[in-house]
Amino acid sequence: MIEVGRVLVHEDIAKNDFVCNLTKCKGICCVEGDAGAPLLARETAILQEIYPKVKPYMTEKGIQTIEEQGTHVIDKDGDLTTPCVDGNKECAYVTWENGITKCAIEKAYELGDVHWKKPISCHLYPIRVTHYPEFDVLHYDRWHICHDACTFGKELGVPVYKFLKEPLIREYGEEWYRELESAVDTL
Repeated sequence: MIEVGRVLVHEDIAKNDFVCNLTKCKGICCVEGDAGAPLLARETAILQEIYPKVKPYMTEKGIQTIEEQGTHVIDKDGDLTTPCVDGNKECAYVTWENGITKCAIEKAYELGDVHWKKPISCHLYPIRVTHYPEFDVLHYDRWHICHDACTFGKELGVPVYKFLKEPLIREYGEEWYRELESAVDTL
């Protein structure tokens, strides 16, 4: 583990390559799984606030799911997540463009309708965060559906932490990220 401030970073995040390859996977990570995207408590209020501006970019099934369940739910494990269409299918916020899943929240952000890109768990994927009272632990989540992203990352020579520079800075700040880079350089 690499210690950076009050965050422990698994070395796999520095030693493995990864670059999303949506032309290959079609964004399947927003469709597969046993629950919606993990949410932080502070993100639930944001989802409630921005939903009216995100709604125009959502599918009818996604809108119906939000109208029935709310902008967020508590899953079977007791965790806050985004709701899923039909209980365990795609995230309610998924939209489709040319056969590839996209995030309606991110689309609203890109078009300037909202000022929040998407849940941090989505933005940080394939990093998953375990929060403890005194520190966070960042893990590299290996999922078979991301095989093409691993291959593409290796071709381009981009480690996970560099691919995820923007969301890591979003969550922990630029100074923290510079410290991470320095720590990785000493490995």
